[in-house]
Amino acid sequence: MATATVSAGGKTIKRDVAFTWTGMDKKGNKVQGKSLAPDEAALRADLRRQGVVPSRIKKQSTAFSAGAKVNPQDIALFSRQLATMLAAGIPLVQAFEIVGNGNDKPAMQKLVLDIKQDIEGGTTLHEALGKHPLYFDKLFVNLVEAGEQAGALETLLDKIATYKEKTEALKKKVKKALFYPAAVLAVAVIVTIILLVFVIPQFESLFKGFGADLPAFTQMVINLSKFVQAKGIFIAAVIGAAVYAFVYFKKRSRAMQEFLDRMMLKFPIIGPILHKAAVARFARTLSTMFAAGVPLVEALQSVAGATGNIVYENAVLKMREEVATGNRLQRAMENTGLFPNMVIQMIAVGEESGSLDEMSGKVAQFFEEDVDAAVDGMSSLLEPLIMAILGVLVGGLVIAMYLPIFKLGAAI
Repeated sequence: MATATVSAGGKTIKRDVAFTWTGMDKKGNKVQGKSLAPDEAALRADLRRQGVVPSRIKKQSTAFSAGAKVNPQDIALFSRQLATMLAAGIPLVQAFEIVGNGNDKPAMQKLVLDIKQDIEGGTTLHEALGKHPLYFDKLFVNLVEAGEQAGALETLLDKIATYKEKTEALKKKVKKALFYPAAVLAVAVIVTIILLVFVIPQFESLFKGFGADLPAFTQMVINLSKFVQAKGIFIAAVIGAAVYAFVYFKKRSRAMQEFLDRMMLKFPIIGPILHKAAVARFARTLSTMFAAGVPLVEALQSVAGATGNIVYENAVLKMREEVATGNRLQRAMENTGLFPNMVIQMIAVGEESGSLDEMSGKVAQFFEEDVDAAVDGMSSLLEPLIMAILGVLVGGLVIAMYLPIFKLGAAI
């Protein structure tokens, strides 16, 4: 029998465990499925109530459950499903039951049903979500709380789902912009190393029988090949240690993160895309928060962390301080020197007309589409450049190896 328990306030509370089962229904048909239950006995009783006679029940392995981690797309889908259920008039607890049991991913299924148990125990939805900060950030929790207080939870959940879907789509575009050139250059380096370690030595043994001096370029490549063969393991170890140290300090040092974010914004081609992506996230988050009725000063706190860039995060926090002292948002944005004039003017119109959420949404949509176009354009621009780099690296090595053969043919 499988049980999962946690301790809370000195009491032991059962948590649901994922099971797979097979059995026979009332008509004698074979049925199977996946369910969560505190233990095997509870699952058998539940299946019998549904008219199913279980023949085989198996607890899902921890490895399988861990392999299907909850990702932001799962949270966006959960928000959309929950909003739809509530809009249809289904009670909150029942909506969680339907969404949880209907999810194919065990980790997400367990998360939803754990939240449902907390709600059944009298916890408010935003408090229950706040117990899982790994999946529901402060922005998410604050918006849900605003929806609960305003009595428009389904509307806010729908806005959250839209927000999550658009921000995740934007993140994918930015990752594509960064990953594509890095991946191609990495392949070029790997191919070059393979040629230096395995191919060039074969040519070197061939050239020894020529009995003549090699061209300077060929000799330089052969010397480089010998160096890589002799010191390759040491070089790989140094590079590996450097990469590990870089990742380690990047995660733990805010100063280093800020330095890298600032440098990335200055990179040609990629920098403008990151600028646009940060502005789009700023506008999308501001629109969502303000539409939920969150006060501007409080909203800017969440907006700062959602920009995805420490340079913009620090700028938004300074804007928050200025707005808190009575300055207009438009003026605070101008003082940062980071926002395009068009964005500032649209925000100014939104402030004056009382439609800040609507104007911010339009800014977000414009820059999200601009990022899409910029990434597609960058791919087209980088393709010939990357081909040229590959040609220089690989073609240079090939030419270096064939120069002695051409020299020997000319002498004959």
